[in-house]
Amino acid sequence: MAIKQLSETLINQIAAGEVIERPASAAKELIENALDAGATRIEIATAGGGKTLLRVTDNGIGMSPADLELAIRRHCTSKLDDSLADIRTLGFRGEALPSIGSVARLSITTRTAEAREGAAITVTGGRSEPARPSAAIVGTVVEVRDLFFATPARLKFMKSEKAEAAAISEVVRRMAIAFPRVRFVLSGSDRTTLEFPATGDDRLARMAQVLGRDFRDNAIEIDAEREDARLTGFAGVPTFNRGNSLQQYAFVNGRPVQDKLIMSAIRAAYAETIPQGRYPIAVLSITLDPALVDVNVHPAKSDVRFRDPGLIRGLIIGAIREALAREGDRAATTGTHGLMRAFRPEFHRADRPQEPWTAAVSPYRPLRFDEAARSFAEAPQAAFSDFAQPSARSAAAVEATRADDGRAVSFPLGAARAQLHENYIVAQTDDGLVIVDQHAAHERLVFETMRTALHARPVPAQALLIPEIVDLPEDDCDRLIAHAQEFTRLGLAIERFGPAAIAVRETPAMLGEMDAAGLVRQLADELAEWDTAGGLAGRLEYLAATMACHGSVRSGRRLRTEEMNALLRQMEATPGSGQCNHGRPTYIELKLADIERLFGRS
Repeated sequence: MAIKQLSETLINQIAAGEVIERPASAAKELIENALDAGATRIEIATAGGGKTLLRVTDNGIGMSPADLELAIRRHCTSKLDDSLADIRTLGFRGEALPSIGSVARLSITTRTAEAREGAAITVTGGRSEPARPSAAIVGTVVEVRDLFFATPARLKFMKSEKAEAAAISEVVRRMAIAFPRVRFVLSGSDRTTLEFPATGDDRLARMAQVLGRDFRDNAIEIDAEREDARLTGFAGVPTFNRGNSLQQYAFVNGRPVQDKLIMSAIRAAYAETIPQGRYPIAVLSITLDPALVDVNVHPAKSDVRFRDPGLIRGLIIGAIREALAREGDRAATTGTHGLMRAFRPEFHRADRPQEPWTAAVSPYRPLRFDEAARSFAEAPQAAFSDFAQPSARSAAAVEATRADDGRAVSFPLGAARAQLHENYIVAQTDDGLVIVDQHAAHERLVFETMRTALHARPVPAQALLIPEIVDLPEDDCDRLIAHAQEFTRLGLAIERFGPAAIAVRETPAMLGEMDAAGLVRQLADELAEWDTAGGLAGRLEYLAATMACHGSVRSGRRLRTEEMNALLRQMEATPGSGQCNHGRPTYIELKLADIERLFGRS
């Protein structure tokens, strides 16, 4: 069969298959054009989930009639010169408008501030008409009707109108977070109006508009820099999490992206603090030289490639963990809200049996630590009674306690007042009360003790009677040997065995019998992808977490007041004690003002 040149319309339709996957893709491209045009107000109207109508109106700089006729032709753009190494705009391919026009009924009306009249043009199924004079305000109105009417096969793959409308809403939310100085309004017959007023330089206020007020109350600011990359944004405390990753937003040089490396780094940063199946909430913005990131990976421009992915991954993990160590111990305010709801009268209907609520302090019973946990940590565990405080002391008196040098010592978790159901400690603070899950809290304390011991000295290793030989590609062997010293500190001794094999001579003693070859291959894969060697350390810490769970004070253990107070003091002194090893909160705080509202006193 002879080779022939495809028609311009068919070329555009093929391109549209990559650029315009669904109405949300068209909305994204049109909003990006509006932002590149300097718009400060963008209004989006839809009908039929964007399939029937998608209209984007902006107050940007507009276009001249000559520019308008070029805008609907492929690879015509004002945003790119002769290089892809310095892209500073959202759009740059010059494919969006011709692609949309090839599969829909497209009309554009625009005017610049200098022009006395505007210009309009229409494209129907790839066939365009010359630009004509038209009444218009400064800016641009792009209207897309009957999307995919020229390619009806694509319509069969569209989801319901509700689902497509939700996808457009998500696009608007991402753009709104990225550009807080721009006012966004999303409306249509198939939705209630969604409006995000401009917040100027207050990025957290815009995030609160999109993610809800709870995010503002539970967010930790992040600002870190490493070499040529800077990371800013906000990350939620570990106990403020969701059942999916939809509220994780990432931006690279202002561009919303859905990058696997960034999402993986966020997950790794919260690895020990969030339970399996739950996801943190985070909004992260990476700024770096455009030459160090490739945004020309996919026509949708949602994927990027970093020149140094290890640098970016390390920056994200390090910055989030530092922020969590600094401020992440506090309990999420949503726990307080849930507690408030639980106490509301409608939750105590007459047809619901009420359980007795007793607050008697339990009698003395000595506390014992698991023998394995104590021997592993080497250093003797501080006995709870070392921090003993008489139960009659008030929270204010606890706050006024003075250290040996005369300084006032503040105890944010207050003084223990009761143990409920032999698992929950109720403590009185200066301005409210705290409820602590004793097992979850002590589990975290034991784990941190074990982890400190784990990193304070090389991990004990056990020599293999016969070294295990692992065949690997030469590149993988090179990467593993480059990290051999780090592995040795973690109890894994390896050496080169010919050009394409690794000999394993020692393995970490605390892992017992293990698949050494499988571990080495896993480490090689991890090094190839991220150039890090955290897999072995992660497995050791996972085992330490398991041991901590079994070595902790159990639910149902009665504690005396001195032991409860000692647990509170250790929690205050231990980073990360706001959640257990599985990510569950260890305590919930209820302010006195909230309690008074429950009783109608305020």
